[in-house]
Amino acid sequence: MIPGATPIKGRLLVATPPLEDPNFDRTVVYVIEHHDDGALGLVLNRPMDEGLDEPLDRWIDVQSDPPVVFNGGPVETNALIALAHTKGEVAEDEHLAPLNGDIASADLAADPAIVRGAISQLRVFRGYSGWGPGQLEGEIESGAWLVLDPVPDDLFTAEPDELWRSVLARQPGRLAWLANAPDDLTAN
Repeated sequence: MIPGATPIKGRLLVATPPLEDPNFDRTVVYVIEHHDDGALGLVLNRPMDEGLDEPLDRWIDVQSDPPVVFNGGPVETNALIALAHTKGEVAEDEHLAPLNGDIASADLAADPAIVRGAISQLRVFRGYSGWGPGQLEGEIESGAWLVLDPVPDDLFTAEPDELWRSVLARQPGRLAWLANAPDDLTAN
């Protein structure tokens, strides 16, 4: 991290228009790790046309709507990460690893019956978003990202395609205007 920079673990990165990287255009990223070595997050609003196959299909009944795999980002696209909303703060165990408050990472190799009683929502992501040391701070400083606080429904919204606009629309003042920004700012 840049000396004096505030860690943003547990907060949202909202892409500002126009973020030119197509991987992140109009995305909302939940930051699950942020430290001197860089940052890691999951894109919350990119559902894919992919379900869980065997042996992970036993998790389908536990998944939040829509029950599909989400594109978590362009890094390690073969990796699957499960984000869970727990029914309270959890201590680290072999099945759940706390990330921030009542948000944890669930072990998809575990039997979902063991985890089901401790969680209320679950979303599975393919890949993640990653930044090297100081990279994310530089992108924030250049205006590519807004750092905003999530509300409980953001991480597991049933309407992920509307998340970018809804997060912006609830912001105070002129920041809310960005929710109505056209896809092509030059056409305005």
